[in-house]
Amino acid sequence: MSGTETSEIPGFIAVETGDDGGLPLAIAWSLSDGRIKQTLIQPDDDWLTEELISLGGYSLEELSSLGVSPLDVIRELETDHFNETLFTAGISDDESALSRLFDTYGLDPFVELAPAESLYASLAPGDWARARGELFGILGLEPLRPEHEVEVMLHLHQRLNGTDEG
Repeated sequence: MSGTETSEIPGFIAVETGDDGGLPLAIAWSLSDGRIKQTLIQPDDDWLTEELISLGGYSLEELSSLGVSPLDVIRELETDHFNETLFTAGISDDESALSRLFDTYGLDPFVELAPAESLYASLAPGDWARARGELFGILGLEPLRPEHEVEVMLHLHQRLNGTDEG
């Protein structure tokens, strides 16, 4: 293999959480071909017994009927990214939300999270965050929606690697 170029896209992940306590509500991640998987997450019964839970802008009925179980989320993530490093814009929030998913079933996380800006060593501190913020505005996307977060990180990756086709 010559050079350091690779056509494989790194895995990006984002988790939407409730305001307090980090209840995972929705998740999205990218695949190596650039596609994005996303879903709402059905709250586990144990999560709902906690005081002051926040469901963000979702209703319990919406999460229960449209979401998938936390175990199904874990299984799908395992199929796509077992023992891989996934890149995120908000590492501590995403780590705590993923930990909650895994802890529900007594499982150890099989993915590691890293800050997305660590992929771009040549950028000055703060440049990645600024470019990310600008891209949200250009694309008309919302920063707190996981699928939008992942889409922006994918676009930014293509732009920073000179593979931007759009």
